[in-house]
Amino acid sequence: LRLTRVAYLVTGNAAVAEEIVHDSFIAAQRSWATVTNPHAYLRAAVVNRSRSWLRRRRVERDAPVAAPGTTALEADELWDALARLPERRRTVIVLRFYEDLPDTEIAQILGCRPATVRTIVHRALHDLRREFDELRR
Repeated sequence: LRLTRVAYLVTGNAAVAEEIVHDSFIAAQRSWATVTNPHAYLRAAVVNRSRSWLRRRRVERDAPVAAPGTTALEADELWDALARLPERRRTVIVLRFYEDLPDTEIAQILGCRPATVRTIVHRALHDLRREFDELRR
């Protein structure tokens, strides 16, 4: 359930999140004997697959043959603001505040340094504050 929530918060699509988690479990089965930390391994697989899905969706959306997408307003302002963040910032916010992971684990998942994670969190929170300030006006 927690992995599905992570995938949903990164992708914004419940059906895709369930599929990503399912696919991650199937893929992990192949190398399960060598995995030392199963939860961290699966979480990293879910985050990576979620980010891949976002990249594919962006490529499809930006393709000239793709029909322009429509943006539906949702009642949940926090989700709207989170969805407008760039993919990497949204992923870091989800891992930090929804999964309560330390910078070092987030850095391992994303393949960067902990200092980079702190910078991304700082910038993402700045973006979110600006969004909410604009809503209050």
